[in-house]
Amino acid sequence: MLTNEEKQVEIYIENETPTNPADVFRYTPLDNLNLNWTEKQMPQRQRTKHVHGLHPYLGKYIPQLVEIFLRKFFAPGQTVLDPFVGSGTTLVQANELGINAIGYDISAFNVLLCQVKTGAYDLPKMSAEANDILGKTKLATQSQRTGQLRLFESPFTLNETDNKYLQAWYAPQALTELLTYRQFIESGDYAYKNLLKIILTRSARSARLTTHFDLDFPKKPQTEPYWCYKHSRTCEPVQEAYKFLSRYTKDTIRRVGQFAQVRTDAYVAVHHADSRMAELDPIDGIITSPPYVGLIDYHEQHAYAYHLLGLNDNRHREIGPAASGSSQKARAQYQKDIAQVFRNAAKSLPTGAPIIVVAGDRHELYPTIREMAGLEEETILKRHVNRRTGRRSGEFYESIFIWRKP
Repeated sequence: MLTNEEKQVEIYIENETPTNPADVFRYTPLDNLNLNWTEKQMPQRQRTKHVHGLHPYLGKYIPQLVEIFLRKFFAPGQTVLDPFVGSGTTLVQANELGINAIGYDISAFNVLLCQVKTGAYDLPKMSAEANDILGKTKLATQSQRTGQLRLFESPFTLNETDNKYLQAWYAPQALTELLTYRQFIESGDYAYKNLLKIILTRSARSARLTTHFDLDFPKKPQTEPYWCYKHSRTCEPVQEAYKFLSRYTKDTIRRVGQFAQVRTDAYVAVHHADSRMAELDPIDGIITSPPYVGLIDYHEQHAYAYHLLGLNDNRHREIGPAASGSSQKARAQYQKDIAQVFRNAAKSLPTGAPIIVVAGDRHELYPTIREMAGLEEETILKRHVNRRTGRRSGEFYESIFIWRKP
């Protein structure tokens, strides 16, 4: 007699539509996974549900993809590792399913973001604190005349404007509002200061002197009116930040509240360390999406956060940064570094443990990486990806490598 899980698999085999993550079980055949969701089948509001949309982040994979492999290879109470934790997608989805999760990243901002996303909150207190600091910032920086702004030389900003990056990328009023909010974080008696820092950095990203259509990769400050390809009209550079602080305060309260409804008591730990050499606790498997060689400078994409918060910048330790390119020499170094991560992690894995790696491997680097790491191949799945918005819109294929610890 078939179990309920096996019956679900039989039903799924007859269905050629893209996979619904909730329908995946331990016995679901890998060959029957359809991971090619269209925009209609997987709209943005689902891909950025609750805290997944807490802060923009380039290069992250969608939570539904992670959920499928968590359901397939892990059970509640087990522990999954993401050695390239990034924006925390694996950790958040694991927690939803009652699976313990550990993440490592050399980026201080990534660690901060992941800690905020996965944290447990007293929701009324969190909401009160977020609204309190917003109200204080408004009183300190906003004119009482409707629609009018003025620059206040408050004690909060007099000694804080010597940062050349901040001076170049923000209009005076916007910078005053951001620095005032930051000073209230530092001086205030808030329990959830890290969450307030994420509201601040998200607002800072939007308030930069850049074009509306180039928030991902701005090359230089935009100080003059410009023709906006996004809005098909002439637009003005942003002059203020308070409107973003207000907007993202509301959105953060909403998203954290939504995640609280599905959050479990599963263990979550985020470490600011290099997974090539970190001493890892015992784990049951890995789900990760490593950085792509020569594509993104992960520290640079959040440069505003490093300058605003004074975070330690470890960009010299990034693996495969865009600044190093994708030459043959860069690819060889990339393979060496990624393989070292998996070799190190394998020490903490039991025999037969799954390692799921999502990568756009157009240079075909990962077969060699697997061999260098001493892992066994189970299968390789292909996924068609549509990038739906922004200047990076387009499509490509990525591979899901499923390996095992021998």
